[in-house]
Amino acid sequence: MLRLKHIFNFTRPLILLLAGMTYTLGTGIARYLGRADNPLTFSLGFGWVILVVMAMNLLAVYFRPHNEFLVVGETIPERNWLRAAAFQLSIAALGVAAVLTVFLLQQGISPSTTFFATLILLAALAYALPPLRLVTSGFGELALAILVAALVPAFAFTLQVGELHRLLAAVAFPLTALTLAALLIFTFPAFAEDRRYERRTLLTLMGWQRAVPLHHILIFSAYLLFAAMPQFGIPWAAIAPVFLIMPFALFQVFWLQRISQGAPPNWKFVNILAITVLGLTTYLLTITFWIR
Repeated sequence: MLRLKHIFNFTRPLILLLAGMTYTLGTGIARYLGRADNPLTFSLGFGWVILVVMAMNLLAVYFRPHNEFLVVGETIPERNWLRAAAFQLSIAALGVAAVLTVFLLQQGISPSTTFFATLILLAALAYALPPLRLVTSGFGELALAILVAALVPAFAFTLQVGELHRLLAAVAFPLTALTLAALLIFTFPAFAEDRRYERRTLLTLMGWQRAVPLHHILIFSAYLLFAAMPQFGIPWAAIAPVFLIMPFALFQVFWLQRISQGAPPNWKFVNILAITVLGLTTYLLTITFWIR
């Protein structure tokens, strides 16, 4: 049972949940424009995205350097079992995703959908597999943010509509900024361990002195982009709900700034703030586009 819990954690459920939410958001934008009308295509695409992202997360674990623990206190046999299980489950996920690809092709998909599906698959493999292995390149957080917050909703949208729309881009840019800010937050608690194992994250690449201002810029940029959307013909009513979350985002900026100035860190609380800001923003956008 404990081993299964570790495998479950390796899939990174929060990232899977976020991918599912952004996929639903992409379809919601299509519904808002009066174009989404195929539940079967939605279901096939949803399953495809979740399986590819899950395989990516498991392969990232499988290809960790052998001098790193997968879980604290593991024995060598346990580590070997966990690696083998992660690899086998990732291959199974990719196999089922390949079957879903055949079903999607039978439904008929546009060149734009094929393009974004290919980008998602290539980004996932580049994130997890050598020689690129972006997860340890220092740009893993950026690649993951673009994949989940931009490519996934674009895939979902084009799966229903067949082409792009400015509303999709208007939502994807600020959401990518918020996602990158959250992913950056998540790396702070492991900063010392990452340096010890010479893992390259965006935080270790930049140093916390520059990463903290970057986080603040990402948060403020996201809300500035949301605020500017009515200037490009996007109705204010479609965007207004995200500003209900802005106080939490500002509190996140304030709290991280306090920590950078020497206040005792409470990373669990900051992580919850980051999850709240990103999760509720994505949820409110999704609900707004689905019900309007």
